[in-house]
Amino acid sequence: MNPSLAPLFHRRSVRAYTEVPVSDEAVQDLLEAAMSAPSACAKDPWEFILVRDAGRRSEIAAALPNGGMLSDAPLGIVVCGDLNRAHAGELSYMLQDCSAAIENLLLASSMLGLGAVWLGVHPRADRVARLRELFGLPESVVPIACIALGYPVAPSEPRTRYSVEYVHNEEW
Repeated sequence: MNPSLAPLFHRRSVRAYTEVPVSDEAVQDLLEAAMSAPSACAKDPWEFILVRDAGRRSEIAAALPNGGMLSDAPLGIVVCGDLNRAHAGELSYMLQDCSAAIENLLLASSMLGLGAVWLGVHPRADRVARLRELFGLPESVVPIACIALGYPVAPSEPRTRYSVEYVHNEEW
């Protein structure tokens, strides 16, 4: 692994956190990183709901079959996209833009010594409906994912999942 790319290789899905809260400064850094992502025609359709309240995080976790760790994380971030701000009002562009923001947020969390895991919401209709209900989201706003964040209980080793089998030169 190229050491210049170490921040990429250190990013891992972290599911166990200490009780240390995530500072407001770190949250600001994470959101700035997320919102530095590219977006189609610079429409920036992303919206972020910060969830520090343990009860609210538990309600979200109950709606996500693999989201139990959100109950124990000091911070949850619900990433949404606004179709009214997406390029050409297209769902696909909105999803790509918000996914780029999520990846930036995940990379930034790792660089700041935090751990995070991406919990999918969209396109599962039941999950989307439950988060819409929990947060009173406008019709144009789609909950895309939830991020559980905190300081990891244990460090993760860097890794890559590179496989030459997934690389095609010039043709399939």
